[in-house]
Amino acid sequence: MTPAGKVTGFHKEGNDWFCNAGLPSDITVVVDGIKFHLHKFPLVSKCGKIARICEESSEKALVTVLEEFPGGPDTFLIAVKFCYGLRMELTPRNIVMVYCVADYLQMMDEYGEDNLLSKSENFFHKNVLHNWKDCILALQSSDPVIARAEKLQIIRKCLSALSMMVCTDPSLFGWPMMMYGSLQSPGGSILWNGINTGARIRSAESDWWFEDISYLSVGLFERLINTMETRGIRPEILVGAIMYYGRKYLPGLGRWKSGQSGKTRTVASFSLTPAVVDQKVLIETIEKLLPEKKGKSFCCFLLGLLRVALILGVSQMCKDSLERRIGMQLEVATLDSLLIPAYSDSDTLYDVDCVERIIHHFMSSESRTTSFSPPSLDPETSPASEPLRKVAKLIDNYIAEVASDVNLKPRKIRFLAEALPESSRPLHDGLYRALDIYFKAHPWLSEKEKEELCNTIDYQKLSIDACAHASQNARLPLRVVLQVLFFEQMQLRTALAGCLNVLDTESAPAGPMTVPSEMAGQIVQRDGWITVVRENQVLKGDMESMRSRVGELEEEFNKIKQEMKKVTKSHSSLSSPRLVARKIGCKLIPRSTDAQPDPVDSAGPTPRTSVEQARRSHHSRHRKSFSLF
Repeated sequence: MTPAGKVTGFHKEGNDWFCNAGLPSDITVVVDGIKFHLHKFPLVSKCGKIARICEESSEKALVTVLEEFPGGPDTFLIAVKFCYGLRMELTPRNIVMVYCVADYLQMMDEYGEDNLLSKSENFFHKNVLHNWKDCILALQSSDPVIARAEKLQIIRKCLSALSMMVCTDPSLFGWPMMMYGSLQSPGGSILWNGINTGARIRSAESDWWFEDISYLSVGLFERLINTMETRGIRPEILVGAIMYYGRKYLPGLGRWKSGQSGKTRTVASFSLTPAVVDQKVLIETIEKLLPEKKGKSFCCFLLGLLRVALILGVSQMCKDSLERRIGMQLEVATLDSLLIPAYSDSDTLYDVDCVERIIHHFMSSESRTTSFSPPSLDPETSPASEPLRKVAKLIDNYIAEVASDVNLKPRKIRFLAEALPESSRPLHDGLYRALDIYFKAHPWLSEKEKEELCNTIDYQKLSIDACAHASQNARLPLRVVLQVLFFEQMQLRTALAGCLNVLDTESAPAGPMTVPSEMAGQIVQRDGWITVVRENQVLKGDMESMRSRVGELEEEFNKIKQEMKKVTKSHSSLSSPRLVARKIGCKLIPRSTDAQPDPVDSAGPTPRTSVEQARRSHHSRHRKSFSLF
């Protein structure tokens, strides 16, 4: 039997808590509908709030309700145990709530020496703020009492401590509180006070803390990132933490890791409960936290974030901001990430309107960039036009990919093709290929619609292969095919004329030659093309000479056959071979008995030989002139 007045603990009966003191209760405290049957003296000696309530009431059996009590009945039970002198344990998981309860109940030292408020404050400053793990646990458990914790500056101090530890080598803080005991070090160990611990830090990389802070709520995570930014942590590291947090709670973003390692890095080797996250709030928060940064992986992350935002239906301001950010770095985007499905009631498979808006944002940012470039630079060769050419190639591939959609209207294709300036495409082969795919998937298009789409192509910027394909493409309108043939001939004539000019220049006698300054740039730009044309011309010349020689041999062979037939028919005597030889145009070796050489043979070229040479040169010129056209 427990002596009267000696408290051994508390027990619960239904929704009521009773003290095992052997004395009747004289005060009942109600917290969130749970009744605590207690005694005034231990409570008044520690709690200023309850002391003031008892002074204001003259009832012997007092019943009081504590409104908006921080932490609920479980935390109040901890405070009650402290008042009764029972053992209670402060841990990183309950320290924030106990701290707030002590402040709510006004458990200062003036109501009792070494009271709960001072105990909580000392434990918080000496233990929690110097340990990475305890700070994370304290912040994670602060959500139910966040308002009072803000008032006591608990949150600010934890965030500041975490920011400081991120800037510091993790091996310099938190041991032995951090649970490194299970980490065996094969190549060396950490020394603590000269003792070989047999442990080492798990990761010396800058992302060792990403996993740990991902257990915080969205609001606390946002404040932590802002605090780290104020402390001067590099933006690229903060972006990595934000992307890690987003991929953890937005499963759709896991596809856009861009080769990042999926290995989980953590310093706090303890069990944490993932935060409960509102995904729409998370996307809007991430959009506000992300800096103005460029990069391939970052752009892919933004495009993935935009996909999820379109699915969840976030605010229009958030979607517009994401599209603007993507547009500012569209040149590093990939085709796979740009293929955004249409999640609305649209008939098309892909959200072409969204891509069109992104292109407009890109052009707006590009115009601001090019406005500062020197006007003397060629827009097609200046370094500032490189992103424009990359985007043009990307958009041509995008059009080719979405062209198979049977519900895609021609005006959408035209808008995409005309969204970029003409100078962005050195060659129009990609655009031609995309339109050819569209025509193949939409055979019902009228000739007028096809011609309107073909008007976006500059036929002078088609390669020889593309011209050859287009000239035989039955899907193109007849007028377009004629234009392609015309420009193909123009290209060949221009290329051959340039090649002949270069050959004439090379065959001219050596001497000082001055080239106008305006022509020098053109010669340098066409040097590669001239070299190719020159090689092709040499091959063409060799082939033509071979054809001419074969033709001459065929003609000679036919003539010999005809002469032989005539000789056979005439039944002439075979005793005069020189006569036969003269008829067929051949020479016999003179006999040793011949005193004088044949005057015809010794006089030089015969009339027949002159005629044959003239015929060959005329035949060769005829072939060469034909090949030019």
